[in-house]
Amino acid sequence: MQDRSEPVSAVAPPPGRDPDTLSAADPDTRPAADPDARWLALLTHAAFFLLLGASLARFLMRHPGETRTPWIIALSVTLAVLYLLGPVLGPRPTPGPLIRLGVLVVVWMVLVLLAPSFAWCAVPLFYTGLRILPPRAALALVALLTVFVVAAQLRLAEGFDPNLVLAPPAVAAVATAVFVHMQRQAVLQQDLASRQRELIDDLLSTRRELAATERREGTLAERQRLSMEIHDTLAQGLSSQQMLLQAADRSWDADPVAARRHVRTATGIAERNLAEARRFVHDLAPADLAEGGGLEAALHALAARETAQSHGRIAVRCHVEGTPLAPLPDRVQSALLRIAQGALANVSEHAEATAAGLTLTHLDDRVVLDIADNGRGFGPAEPSPRPPGGGVRGHGLPAMRARVQQLGGTLTIESAPGEGTVLSAAVPLPAAPTPPAEVHR
Repeated sequence: MQDRSEPVSAVAPPPGRDPDTLSAADPDTRPAADPDARWLALLTHAAFFLLLGASLARFLMRHPGETRTPWIIALSVTLAVLYLLGPVLGPRPTPGPLIRLGVLVVVWMVLVLLAPSFAWCAVPLFYTGLRILPPRAALALVALLTVFVVAAQLRLAEGFDPNLVLAPPAVAAVATAVFVHMQRQAVLQQDLASRQRELIDDLLSTRRELAATERREGTLAERQRLSMEIHDTLAQGLSSQQMLLQAADRSWDADPVAARRHVRTATGIAERNLAEARRFVHDLAPADLAEGGGLEAALHALAARETAQSHGRIAVRCHVEGTPLAPLPDRVQSALLRIAQGALANVSEHAEATAAGLTLTHLDDRVVLDIADNGRGFGPAEPSPRPPGGGVRGHGLPAMRARVQQLGGTLTIESAPGEGTVLSAAVPLPAAPTPPAEVHR
């Protein structure tokens, strides 16, 4: 049996607090509202008033007209009022409930001394004390109430009965142990719930930090991608325009025809750059791919354009080997086209080559793009060439390597002084779905 007129606290005990020291006098550990506990509390209160009424009726039936009857009735009413104002209304974080409980116990003791049948009312008082008082004080109160119950039972008995001496303490001990155990379990459950809430808060905080980190990484990756896109298109085009316009300026008086040709070529490059810039604003896809025809058509167009812009200085050829099993992903097409553009720009500016070739090879598990030239080449330890004026070249080969690595591929360069250069970009492709086998019946 246990008095659950108030449920166990929904707040975990403060750090360092022993669950045994919890009491209703502590506002931080008072039980929280619980529908089941309220119903049980109402049942306990009803049992108290029922036992009180039964004890009073028994006394009036067995001892009618005695001089102590008015006192018994008055004390019974007082006990009912005190119980109504105390346990029924619930404990408060003030000395008031403790005082009312003390007066309630004193009135009950007087009633037991006057009429032993009122000893049965001690059962609800057990749980009232356990609920309101600190553990040690509650145990002392239970022991005191048990002594009065035993004494009252012995007064009512015709002779000595060991059962009347041993049964009340045993029942009180079991009830107290159950109540204390349930209280500790409830405190541990609330402590576990508090830790779970803290864990959930930590997980939510970690998720927010992870999301913020992913956003930052995505922003940095997008910035790097944009910088590579701009380098491989607009920056390369502007560099070519600069060289053509400088050449036109030098030959304007001596060879006006050549100067006008350089200006027209620079104008064509400006038109391509304008198309690229508009494509950036639209969806950042390469303009050659957006025109349709896929990567093969874009590479053929790039080769023809580079040949025309060099005015016969460099002959660029494009060759395609194999047939793709499935259309290449847009990311792969875009990356390979940008690599081809950057590589041909390097050939035009630095290689001093007369011929270059683009070879696109479709294999079962990968696609390979080779860019070869017959230029002057370079050694492994040779520093990267710088543009006129001593400025920093830009992304160049690191940008190409980053594009291939983002797709899980590899970039290899074979070159030697005077023997040209071969740049090879290999990108793996997802496995083609296996057609379902025929089932013969």
